[in-house]
Amino acid sequence: MRQRLVVRDESRVPKFDGAEIREVPGGYSDPAGFGAALEGVSTLFLVSAEESQDRVAEHRAAVEAAAAAGVERIVYTSFLGAAPDSTFLLGRDHHATEEAIRAGGVAFTFLRDSFYTDFVPYFAGPERIFRGPAGDGRFSPVSRDDVAAVAVEILTEPGRHDGKAYDLTGPDLFSLAEAAERLSAYTGEPYEYVEESVEEAWESRRSSGAPDWMIEGWISTYTAIADGSLDRVSGDVEALLGRRPKTLEETLDAHPELLAT
Repeated sequence: MRQRLVVRDESRVPKFDGAEIREVPGGYSDPAGFGAALEGVSTLFLVSAEESQDRVAEHRAAVEAAAAAGVERIVYTSFLGAAPDSTFLLGRDHHATEEAIRAGGVAFTFLRDSFYTDFVPYFAGPERIFRGPAGDGRFSPVSRDDVAAVAVEILTEPGRHDGKAYDLTGPDLFSLAEAAERLSAYTGEPYEYVEESVEEAWESRRSSGAPDWMIEGWISTYTAIADGSLDRVSGDVEALLGRRPKTLEETLDAHPELLAT
């Protein structure tokens, strides 16, 4: 199967034998360039764009460009429980993108990822403290390695997964307090969870200088855990790969750099 990598900066792309590279500096914001780079492509793996206020518009432009270029199938990295009223605000962006893909008339497969296990240490930061309004809510984050492996499985079996949406989670549920306990045991360093109200979360993040829309999105990460939106474990990773998904500890074993501060 031939592979074409459509990238914004060719100098940052690892080299793969037999993979063709097309550089589109404007990315999804340049639908003409993006569409031209897709000429002759039958299946597109559409990775969601960087968070921005224009993200849905960028996605829609990319989907329209793909359809116009003759792409027959889109495999899209969506979010667990994507819906127009998702507590996690970016889940609403993913729902809107799913709807755009459905309306585009191409075949599709949606990979609805939970939060990434790889980001769990990042949430704690160099102080090793999780702060946010997550309460006792639980979630089941998924390793990016597992998401990549699932994507490969789907992309190398064209047509078999058309019209399907897969929930990609880890193997177990845990709260942020339990995440702190597990990281403490794994690293030998103390981690802790500090509960914040929504108002306290806004106050503690304003000093970052980030715009309000971004802070609101950050906080919704925690409120989505708190309200049970992400309290689910799916068997889809195991069904697709023939093995259970990686635990938090196994992800850290594979990527010790995730603990670097």
